[in-house]
Amino acid sequence: MKTCFVFFASLLFCSIQALCPDKEPGLKPWMPGHSKHHRVVISYGRKVLLTTSATVHSIEILNGGKLVIADTNRPILLRTKHILIGNKGELHIGSPDCPYKGNLTISLFGRSDDTDQDHSYFGRKYIGVGTGGTLEIHGAKKLSWTFLNKTLFPGESRQNHYLLERSWGNRGIIVHIIDPKTGEVLSNNRFDTYRSKDESIRLAKYLDSVALELIVAMVVNDEGSNNLEDSAKKSIFRLGSQHINSLGFRHPWSFIVVKGNPSSAVEDHALYQGTKASSEAQSSSVFQLSYAEHFTVTASSQWVQEAEWTEWFDRDDERGSGDWEKLTDLRQAYPDRLCNGPLDIQAETNDGIPSNQTGDVIHKNNKDYGFVCRNKDQAHGLCHNYRVRFLCGKLVRPQASISIDMLSNSTILELADKPVGWQPGDRVVVASTDYSMHQTEGFNLIHCPTCTTNQVKVQGKAQFIHMGEVVDGVDMRAEVGLLSRNILICGEMEPSCYGNEACKFFDFDTFGGHLKVERGFKAAHISGVELQHMGQQTMGHYPIHFHMNGEVDEMGGYNPPTYVSDLSIHHSFSRCVTIHSSNGLLVKDVVGYDTLGHCFFTEDGPEERNTFDHCLGLMVRAGTLLPSDRDSKMCRGITDGAYPGYVANPRQDCSATSTFWIANPNNNLINCAAAGSEETGFWFIFHHVPTGPSEGLYSPGKTEHTPMGQFINNRAHSNYRCKLTDTYLREKRKALQEKNVLPLVPERNEAAGSTTLDFQ
Repeated sequence: MKTCFVFFASLLFCSIQALCPDKEPGLKPWMPGHSKHHRVVISYGRKVLLTTSATVHSIEILNGGKLVIADTNRPILLRTKHILIGNKGELHIGSPDCPYKGNLTISLFGRSDDTDQDHSYFGRKYIGVGTGGTLEIHGAKKLSWTFLNKTLFPGESRQNHYLLERSWGNRGIIVHIIDPKTGEVLSNNRFDTYRSKDESIRLAKYLDSVALELIVAMVVNDEGSNNLEDSAKKSIFRLGSQHINSLGFRHPWSFIVVKGNPSSAVEDHALYQGTKASSEAQSSSVFQLSYAEHFTVTASSQWVQEAEWTEWFDRDDERGSGDWEKLTDLRQAYPDRLCNGPLDIQAETNDGIPSNQTGDVIHKNNKDYGFVCRNKDQAHGLCHNYRVRFLCGKLVRPQASISIDMLSNSTILELADKPVGWQPGDRVVVASTDYSMHQTEGFNLIHCPTCTTNQVKVQGKAQFIHMGEVVDGVDMRAEVGLLSRNILICGEMEPSCYGNEACKFFDFDTFGGHLKVERGFKAAHISGVELQHMGQQTMGHYPIHFHMNGEVDEMGGYNPPTYVSDLSIHHSFSRCVTIHSSNGLLVKDVVGYDTLGHCFFTEDGPEERNTFDHCLGLMVRAGTLLPSDRDSKMCRGITDGAYPGYVANPRQDCSATSTFWIANPNNNLINCAAAGSEETGFWFIFHHVPTGPSEGLYSPGKTEHTPMGQFINNRAHSNYRCKLTDTYLREKRKALQEKNVLPLVPERNEAAGSTTLDFQ
């Protein structure tokens, strides 16, 4: 029995090692340190395990060399100018069955004007998979993107959470006990310490029983000092009060403290001013709930004097020396209708025109004297006929209040799917559901212990409305995409643009990193990765680039087939995923956000059987690489290669920036969303002949008569020009129909909502 158990455990241990690349036997720990001049070559069967952060000039892996990144509980930062995976070289970060769980950043540094010599194929600032090379990167599995399931409205940050107000009939000291972790009122009570000494004893016992670290808020309403005994005063004094022993008859008093921390006390005390004058004591304290939320407790104790206006009085008129509405004369004429010591006065003509708008010179307008307009002061010799009224104060009344205002700079997002793997600190982007893609907004996730399984809390409030419902049968819901991954590949950027033609159009550095796969690679599978500041405004350098690879699935001998999945590509300087003369690539669950030039791009025309499955692209801006990438300014300003005298027509020659640019009909787009570009959501352009280095790969006119691949359940909205453009497709509709291809072409007008597009 023991032998069987040991044998089973041994098999299990070997299985675990086989699944996790950093557990492979024979790996040598590698800690290269930090030197920007250290050129690393891993070759001749050497297998190393990077276990700590490092900085090197470059890494080349070839001739049986293998680099594995250790999955540790400490973040690893690898800085290098490039990583070249050559023939029989391998780079492994996690595996499909053992995703990388730690936090890894590969940071590609360097400037376009460095003195280093460019690689003849890959250029510089790259991860390059050459002929015979293997790249396996597999980050943690996370939900790539989903939809809002409840409309998100622009929000105010202040939300009144709780308010208690009391006046006559609630005499004494009012106490609230508040939970500092939630802002909730745990208990409240009133003690009539004017009426009874027993109430003082009860108050003292109540305060002494309160647990440490809870918030105590107290106010006097009406009167609370008459029978306030020493036992209660001592309990309040121990909490941190400095004024409780000075509390007198009908004195307003407010007090807030965290029990056990007298230094946290805030307190106010005022004297009673009699029945005809206001007085107030108010205290306020702010308590932090979380990074994005806090609440304010305010305690107010006051005597409030309310006031009301008298009727209008018109004792005199303009005849004689003028209009005299003196207060002494009015009291004699109307002895029971005027108060002593008015608070204010108003004067107007009998037609209702305020005295300051009549043009008359007013001699006096004073609440203590009255109103006088003298005829001799007027240019025209006669005042208007005026009437006056006075503001009289009532007897004061008590008013006490305790309020709790939640100052929440956070928002709950209701999602259509469970946000698997999303964590506090991750960043998400919510698509525009308006005409403009610029209403797309980004948020950081924060901790939310009260959220349901389909909710997340984000820091901040939306500036725009984002729909989260189906309206009149149209799915108007905004897409919500995840940008953060536990594996980050990024380019290190300069603070501003420098030394190249792109600076005519961009004020930021556009020389990012890039990842390129060469024909004849051995294996390439990339999943669970964030790519930021990747791509360059030069041809052939994109965040993900499969270049002239031919068949990359089973038809090309790749098993498992080549794929990129669960990627977040954002703030890219040139495209998102580029497929160039490569066939059979699976691009799945990829989010492309804020990129220059076409986001999901098939290049020359021979690209076939590639599948874009559940991909989201949004905020796709113009770039300089191709005329179709350019906006009007770029179109007119870039004339390299044009014939003499050429004058650009931007709407005809350029202005085609698209989220999905498909150059061959035999590709599949399934469940994808084009959620905002400067021009078009989906653009099909079927090359009559292949272009660029793919020239001659098929006969003229082939693509125009090739049946469409699958185009199912795709969405487009918030694109400036239109949702879908079909260069050549309309002209060839008859031929396509003869081949049983019936494309749906939506009207070329942009709607705020999304349109679901299918070819059936």
